[in-house]
Amino acid sequence: MKAPKHIGIIPDGNRRWAQGQGLTKEMGYDKGLEPGLELFRLCKEKGIQEISYYGFTMDNTKRPGVQTKAFTKACIDAVEMLAKEDASLLVLGNVESPMFPKELLPFTTRKVFGKGSLKVNFLVNYGWQWDLGHLTESEDGIKTNYYGGLKSNDISRIDLIIRWGGRRRLSGFLPAQSVYADFYVVDEYWPDFTPKHFYDAIDWYKQQDVTLGG
Repeated sequence: MKAPKHIGIIPDGNRRWAQGQGLTKEMGYDKGLEPGLELFRLCKEKGIQEISYYGFTMDNTKRPGVQTKAFTKACIDAVEMLAKEDASLLVLGNVESPMFPKELLPFTTRKVFGKGSLKVNFLVNYGWQWDLGHLTESEDGIKTNYYGGLKSNDISRIDLIIRWGGRRRLSGFLPAQSVYADFYVVDEYWPDFTPKHFYDAIDWYKQQDVTLGG
């Protein structure tokens, strides 16, 4: 049974969790910080080689300002927490947009912290069209250099995507790297993360017939 090398994480359900607790929507974002750190450490223990977190998208910034400010701060805090771990860390997103937090600009080139034993990609102000829009095009209109032309070219193919919050969609998450990924859905909201969610996803993946089309 083969374990995944690269796991994609879609940590959804923060706003719904907050509402269920009688809180305002923006109060749910910082509740995802500890789960994110715990998941990193579990991946390290399991020998996972790479992990990609979905922070926020360019589309997410259309939400009310109070929410945008809250999830931006949560992403800044999350990256700073991961920088204290053994991580080879990259923040990827549209830095030309005013919605990209300047605090994270130093992380937009990959940096190694500690032993750098786990490759971590953190998507901030990311957009799939922004990512794929830089593919080169030949004179006859045929797209060429698919992977090298991606803004996300330093991110490898994803084996397993885990999404919390019960939704069954990618929401624009690294479409090129997700092309052969197996997709596991956790119905519980991200702030309610438990290690069992992770272990169950890994066990489920090991039961899949991963052929990559072969």
